[in-house]
Amino acid sequence: MRRAGRPRGEGPWPWLAAGSLALSLLMLAALLLLLAGRGLGHFWPAPVVLVTLDDGHQLAGQPVREERRRTLEGHWVRERLYRVGNRDLDGEAWRWVEVGRIVAEETPEAWAVIERRRWGELIVRPLALEEAGRRLTEAPLWSAFEARLERGRALAEERDALREEVIAPLARRLAAGHDDAAARERLVAAQARVAELQAAMARDVLVVESAAGERLSVPLAEITAAWRPNAMSPAEKLLAWGSNLWHFLSEGPEAANSAGGVWPAIFGTVLMVLLMSLLVTPFGVLAAVYLHEVAPQGRLTGWVRIAVRNLAGVPSIVYGVFGLGVFVYGLGGRLDAWFFAETLPSPTFGTGGLLWASLTLALLTLPVVIVATEEGLARIPDQQREAALALGATRAEMLRRVVLPMALPAMLTGVILAIARAAGEVAPLMLVGVAKLAPQVPVDGDFPYLHLERKFMHLGYHVFDVGFHGGDVEAALPLVYATALLLVGVILVLNLTAILLRHHLRARHAAPGTR
Repeated sequence: MRRAGRPRGEGPWPWLAAGSLALSLLMLAALLLLLAGRGLGHFWPAPVVLVTLDDGHQLAGQPVREERRRTLEGHWVRERLYRVGNRDLDGEAWRWVEVGRIVAEETPEAWAVIERRRWGELIVRPLALEEAGRRLTEAPLWSAFEARLERGRALAEERDALREEVIAPLARRLAAGHDDAAARERLVAAQARVAELQAAMARDVLVVESAAGERLSVPLAEITAAWRPNAMSPAEKLLAWGSNLWHFLSEGPEAANSAGGVWPAIFGTVLMVLLMSLLVTPFGVLAAVYLHEVAPQGRLTGWVRIAVRNLAGVPSIVYGVFGLGVFVYGLGGRLDAWFFAETLPSPTFGTGGLLWASLTLALLTLPVVIVATEEGLARIPDQQREAALALGATRAEMLRRVVLPMALPAMLTGVILAIARAAGEVAPLMLVGVAKLAPQVPVDGDFPYLHLERKFMHLGYHVFDVGFHGGDVEAALPLVYATALLLVGVILVLNLTAILLRHHLRARHAAPGTR
């Protein structure tokens, strides 16, 4: 009989638990808001401001933020950071301006932001269009420029398609020893067409002027995008934001990862996690079934369980070193000696790649899957096993048709935990296959289609590389926030998929009284 006194459930502990949960949720929401605000805001077309200083000089740029800064004389002043671009003209893409020195600010519609393949952005005023050295009189200027830029993009798409679909396959065929006159003729014709496209793309030039009065001729072939933010309506800015976000998700990196998109990193992350899940699930389930259902429950089995749980706490870099020594140099070196001796000393499997990274992370997450599966097996009532055996089922049939289906939700719980840990790991990948820049995904139309020996890009490593190895910290920060938000989103989608599948299987196979 319970003693009279404080009612059960009251006291500080429930409130402490609830407060801790609320604080954790608030911190998570604050983190996501920070990533979303700093990351997604990077793709919004910010206005271009023409600033006139007290000494008469002018600059054109996009305001970023304001800070109180201490001068060399010890005074505190408020300064504003502008993204001015024009690195090849002015030598700096960012400029701090003391707010007190600003005399006037304007937002003229004629000023444009132009993205180039080299040298980054230009913030300039377009003056004229030239074709093969001849100035054009097409009006209005911006409409004519957009039409010619779109034509240049179509020519670039045709050129890239010829290179990837015609020239590269024919070159590989001829290099393999298939001497075919028709193939040589097709290769020569395709190369001539590419030369024509290159010449057509190089003839159009845009003449621009900076705020300092410097003029520059920019070939349209070097321009990837251009817009006039001051002349755009809110709807046009929203469409431009969506387009910029789509390019970030669907294109490859540019300018040493400081520009462009992250599609190869998205593909590499998802593919590596899927391969890791396919590798770790059967081994983890078999190990858990053996420990709980087959092995004698003695001291040795207890020690094995303790060892498995301790492996879950080993630092991930240790697994990376193990993968480098055993998988890359050990197994990969032997595979090269047996099957790819003609390519040595250039390794095929004896270097980091997708396969070794997936195996290393599978080894890293194996204890998580074993523990989760064994706990799920322990929750299955013994009556279910005894009933199956009493009906004439063998022990193998009982495990296969009764126990394992009921343990599927626990298996998927282990897989969910494994995905959550593996998708964000970076340290072991640096040793066993991740690359700073691998614009080509490891899947193509050449046999065997999935190239497990190739290096790949990863969102976590991309965040590390852009944030700490980039030359322009201010330009890298928004990309770091956007890529981190994308990594959280990828992990969330993978986990939600596994959670929905687990819920479906739990509702289908759960025993009475265990739901």
